[in-house]
Amino acid sequence: MSMSVPPAAVSPDRVTIGFLAFPGVTALDLVGPYEVLARLPITTVVVAATREPVRTDRGLQLIPDVDFDGCPALDVLVVPGGPGQTQACQDEALLSFVRDRSEVADTVASICTGALIVATAGPLQGRRATTHWLARAELRRMGAIPVAGRVVRDGKFLSSGGVSAGIDSALTLAADLMGPDAAQTIQLSIEYDPAPPFTAGSPTTAPPHIVDRLRAASRFAQ
Repeated sequence: MSMSVPPAAVSPDRVTIGFLAFPGVTALDLVGPYEVLARLPITTVVVAATREPVRTDRGLQLIPDVDFDGCPALDVLVVPGGPGQTQACQDEALLSFVRDRSEVADTVASICTGALIVATAGPLQGRRATTHWLARAELRRMGAIPVAGRVVRDGKFLSSGGVSAGIDSALTLAADLMGPDAAQTIQLSIEYDPAPPFTAGSPTTAPPHIVDRLRAASRFAQ
């Protein structure tokens, strides 16, 4: 039975966190958690299939630090999502990298539809996880147990909802690694105090016509 408990604490002076990049990734899925976790005294690397620039779904280009073969041992693997997730789930080299690194990492954190990549690779079989609300049903098809939470932990697997929830997930991970004071210091330093102008950030609070419009346009539309 999977347990929803934090993983064992990791000594920060030896932590290496890898952020997976792939074509069509959503920028904030990656750079949001990166902005939080790179403020810790740790090593961060952006890893991709090659060291060529990776274009996000909105056109921003990311420069990987290492490729799959040159990636160092990772204590934490961060798997973002985005429209490119569909192609990523068909990329055996990428799935093999996620599968292999998930076996040995202390923590695997998926952001948004990054959970579908981890699930396709196999490690989320029978585990509780969340993802973007539009994609949550896909998790069940892939053998995971979908949960409607912003941040969900099952053993060493940490998953978060859509896009902005990656910041919450990263703060949760920062607290795991260095304690709540360190996480709260980062939260204050980036002034993460959301006060959106609308209550449309959830399908339960957004106007129904907005929910319907987004659902109809989704690649996960039934």
